[in-house]
Amino acid sequence: MTQTVSAPALEMRGITKRYPGVVANDGIDLEIRPGEIHALLGENGAGKSTLMNILYGLATPDEGEILLDGSAVAIKGPSDAIARGISMVHQHFMLVPVLSVADNILLGEETMANRIFLDRKEARRRIIELGKRFGFEIDPDVKVEALSVGWQQRVEILKALYREARILVLDEPTAVLTPQETKEIFDVLKRLAAEGHSIIFISHKLYEVLEIADRITVIRRGKVVGERLPAETDEDDLAALMVGRNVQLVVDRGESHPQGPALSVHDLRVLDDRGHEAVKGVSFDVRAGEILGIAGVAGNGQDELVEALTGLRKPASGRVDLAGKNVTGAGPRALQNAGMSFVPGDRHRFGLVLSFPLEDNLVLTQYDEPPYARGPFRNDGAIRDWANRAIEQYDIRTPSPTVNAGTLSGGNQQKAIVAREFSRDLSALVLDQPTRGLDVGSIEFIHRQVISKRDANAAILLVSAELDEVMELSDRIAVMFRGEIVALVDGPTAEREEIGLLMATGRRDAEALAAAATSMAAAAEIQAKPVESVAATIDDAAPAGVAIPAEERPPSDSAPPSPPPAATTPPAATPDAPPATPPADEPLQRGPDE
Repeated sequence: MTQTVSAPALEMRGITKRYPGVVANDGIDLEIRPGEIHALLGENGAGKSTLMNILYGLATPDEGEILLDGSAVAIKGPSDAIARGISMVHQHFMLVPVLSVADNILLGEETMANRIFLDRKEARRRIIELGKRFGFEIDPDVKVEALSVGWQQRVEILKALYREARILVLDEPTAVLTPQETKEIFDVLKRLAAEGHSIIFISHKLYEVLEIADRITVIRRGKVVGERLPAETDEDDLAALMVGRNVQLVVDRGESHPQGPALSVHDLRVLDDRGHEAVKGVSFDVRAGEILGIAGVAGNGQDELVEALTGLRKPASGRVDLAGKNVTGAGPRALQNAGMSFVPGDRHRFGLVLSFPLEDNLVLTQYDEPPYARGPFRNDGAIRDWANRAIEQYDIRTPSPTVNAGTLSGGNQQKAIVAREFSRDLSALVLDQPTRGLDVGSIEFIHRQVISKRDANAAILLVSAELDEVMELSDRIAVMFRGEIVALVDGPTAEREEIGLLMATGRRDAEALAAAATSMAAAAEIQAKPVESVAATIDDAAPAGVAIPAEERPPSDSAPPSPPPAATTPPAATPDAPPATPPADEPLQRGPDE
């Protein structure tokens, strides 16, 4: 008896895409099977984004063809892709924060009762049914801005399922998730695959790829250089395929030799955009020749702390000293002149002028200083010479120093910022999410530069949502929880479990574990109760002295919300507070950046 072999859900054959000065995709073949989670790996600028843009109709290939279920198709745009069952969950969520879950899902795919009115009842029923089917029930009426980043990710997936997507493209889906949220998203993806959905999983986290993927395809400089099964490979092999050389996944930081404090913070208090106290009397010193890491779940005051230290936000009270001088409330330019450099977490908003040439971005903080200026005039020759040196020294992959910074991949944009900020004479360096969204090769390079700056006697404050990064680089680690530093531990001897517990609960003892478990159990019970009984449930379940996360409380007009740790269960209703902002990173809808 002949066995029937089903056609691949998706085939991309010989895809080639050229831009001026670069071949983004060079004869790429990719096959995705029904019910498969297929990981797509590559360096920043390898061609992944261009390939997915072609699949989603955002770019047109110069050569090659796309087949769905064995039939060739021409995808003319995103609406055409969606109609054919292809959907993309971007790294930057495409959600309207002030609208409800249901309204966000319905945008562009409205369920109509008639030619005039929406059928909200039917739409609500479908959303609840889809959530139950795939294991993440959610209240369709809750506002998106009240959800944790992990639950916003689920809303994006629900949007795709509501449109009956059969092929899902997920771009860095775990970039801003906690380990617990990542596990929950993986459970969702496995259920989707079990029901026949095909998933393209794009990530730079190799250990996650090995855990979730059925097959792995690696792209380097526009070409497919290998395909692996997770059981037959490891992180070192995948990293070497991506970069084309052996990569040191954990950089040897050596011993630090700290001296006196270069950056001192005393009793600093900072308000957030809503006027609530986000940083609550924080004090610490960063010594010359050391790296002090700040660990914490996103939304616990780290953003406001960094903004206050770098002149982007005025502190409410407290004092900041840089190299022995009081710089409290000073602006960015004054801090730069005093010897501070800053690598921002949002490189598009604070790090680059995307419409400016790369060479201009490399002198943004020094354009009015010699040798880049002669009195009131630019010295274009000196700027071009420095740009060429920076491109070579910092491995910035670009056709020319004159291309706009916005056309570069995320990794090369980050290298440009590092080149500019690290090349200055500095006494303190503030790093905010320095490697978010970057590939292993770029991470290795930047980590080496950070260690080199430390060894050159710079005082470095490292703020990162990646606990591995904090533990690998830091000489000391401060843990932030709800706007306070709850612990300061030695970096080389720190234990991951202890730091993780401090991040989640603010404490490190066994009681904290019990409190966290009780809190999660209370949250699960809340979903089955009407809103009126929620407050009583929380108060009864909470052990004495344990603060219940804001996501687990009903709305209140009298009590302002506190910066919460990441929620694992969505509430029926929550305080009207925005979640932690996802990082601005490499979006898929980009063309010649590859």
